[in-house]
Amino acid sequence: MHPQQIMEAYRRGENISLLLREERDAGRNTEETVEIAYDLQTGSYVEALNDAHYRQHKVDYGNRLAAEIIALTRPTSLLEVGVGEGITLRHVIDAFPQPIHTIHGFDISWSRIACCRDWFVRQGINDCFLSVASVFQTPYADNSFDVVYTSHSIEPNGGNERAILAELFRITSRYLFLLEPGYELATDDIRARMRQHGYCTGIVEHAVSLGMEVVKHEAFPFVANPMNPTALTVLRKDAEAEDATPQLACPKYRTPLVEYEDSLFSADSLRSYPKIQGIPCLRCQDAVIASAYQRYRPVA
Repeated sequence: MHPQQIMEAYRRGENISLLLREERDAGRNTEETVEIAYDLQTGSYVEALNDAHYRQHKVDYGNRLAAEIIALTRPTSLLEVGVGEGITLRHVIDAFPQPIHTIHGFDISWSRIACCRDWFVRQGINDCFLSVASVFQTPYADNSFDVVYTSHSIEPNGGNERAILAELFRITSRYLFLLEPGYELATDDIRARMRQHGYCTGIVEHAVSLGMEVVKHEAFPFVANPMNPTALTVLRKDAEAEDATPQLACPKYRTPLVEYEDSLFSADSLRSYPKIQGIPCLRCQDAVIASAYQRYRPVA
C-alpha cells in the first residue's frame, strides 16, 4: 500500500495497524506496522492535554508511577521505552522530589521524538537524551539504567513479549517497571478486543519463564480507556546495584557508541548512526558501514 493511501486511511479514521495486518496477511504487528501507525498520530497526545480531565489524568498517572518507583529505589538514571511525545515522562519527572541525574527516552517513531523534543523545550526540559530506537535491540550497554519503564509501549507487540522483556531487562540494573495492558485482569470482552488489536499478553508468565523476579503485578488505578485497562508489573534485577551510568552502544553488536555532531560512531562495529534534524537514529537498519569514519572526520 502506498504511503499516501495509508495517510488517507488514517484521515478517514481507519485503524492503521489492523489495515496493514490485513493487507500483509500478518497475524501480528510488525515493527514497521507499529512505526507507521504511531508516527501518523504525531501531535495528538500533546494536543489531548488541552482537555483538563485528560491533563489531570496524566498528572495522576505520572505521580503514581513515580511513587511506585520511589517506594523501591531512588534512581539516578531513568529510561522510558516508547517515550512517544513525552507526556508520561514529563509528569514522572515532575513528581520526583529531587532531580534525576540522567534521563533518556526513545521511540520507534522519529516524528514523535521530534514532537517530544519540541514540547519538552516549551516545558523547560532541555537535558533529556532522546533517540529513535527499537525495543528489540536497544542502543545501550548492559545495566545502563537504575530504572527502565514502559507505558503501553510493549502493547502493540503481541507475540514478541519474551524478546522485548529480555532486552529491557538486560539494560536495567535495578528494576523494570511495566505499565501495559492488563490482559489477565480484564473481562472476556476486553480480552477479545486486545487480541483483535494485537496487544501483548502474559507479561508475568513470560517474565517468570525467563527467570525474572516479579515483585508486583496488579491493576493500575489510573486508566484513560476502560476498554484498555493498565496493569503494573514490577521486575527486580538487583535492588542493591550501584548507581548506573548510561552507556550508548551499537544496537547490533553492543559496542560503545561515541556521539559526534552529525552522527554516533562505534569504532568496534565500524558503524555510524546518523542524526536527522539532530535526533539520533539508533536502529540496526539506520546504520551505515563507515570503517574510515575517523580518518575523514573533520577536526575542529
